[in-house]
Amino acid sequence: MSRSSSALIGLALAAALALPVLAQSGKTGLGRPALPEEIQAWDIDVRPDGVGLPPGKGSVKEGEVLFLERCAACHGEFAEGVGRWPVLAGGQGTMTADRPEKTIGSFWPDLSTAFDYIRRAMPYGNAQSLTADETYALVAFLLNMNNLVAEDFVLSRENFLTVKLPNAPSFFDDDREKAERHFWNRTPCLSNCKPDTRITGRAAILDVTPDGGDKSIKVE
Repeated sequence: MSRSSSALIGLALAAALALPVLAQSGKTGLGRPALPEEIQAWDIDVRPDGVGLPPGKGSVKEGEVLFLERCAACHGEFAEGVGRWPVLAGGQGTMTADRPEKTIGSFWPDLSTAFDYIRRAMPYGNAQSLTADETYALVAFLLNMNNLVAEDFVLSRENFLTVKLPNAPSFFDDDREKAERHFWNRTPCLSNCKPDTRITGRAAILDVTPDGGDKSIKVE
C-alpha cells in the first residue's frame, strides 16, 4: 500500500470517528446559513390573496409587445396556442363540454397562478428573466385576450386583487375529511381487493391506456 493510500485511509477514518462528535454537538460541519438575499431569490411565490406580489405595473399594450417577442412562438399571437403548446385564452363556456378548453379565462380560479407561473418559469428556456413590470404587462395582455380587461388597462400590485376570474366560484376548499370520511377504513385492502379488474375504456386524446381493453367509456 502506498503512503498516499495510507494517508487517504487515515483521513477517512478520522472523519468517520469525528461524525458522532459533530452529531452530539448539534453540528454537521456542512454548509452555512443562507444569506437573506439568497432566501429572497428563492422566495418568489405569489398567493391568491396577493401576498408576495412585487412592486410594479404593466399595461396591456406593453404586454402585447413582449408577448409577440417572447411568447407567441409557442402560445400564438393571440394566446390561442401553437401545436401542442398550451392555449391561454378563450374557452369560456366549455367547462361542461366533453373536452373543455382550460385557459386563464375559462378555468383558472386565481390570477396569482398566472403571475406566479410566468414569473417563475417563463419564457420557456429563459426562466426568471422577466422583470416585475414585464410580468405585470404580460398578465395584463392575457387578461385582455380573455376579454376580462380593456385595452387601456394597467395591472399593478395595487389593483391586482380587483381582477376576478370567471371560474373562481366553481372552486371550493378540499372537504374530503368530512365528505368522504365514511369511505375510510382502518384496515385498507392491499391485495386481492377485487375479483376482476379490467380496462373498459381508453384515453380520448393521449394513448396512455395499456393494451388489452375495449373502447367503451367506463373504466372499472
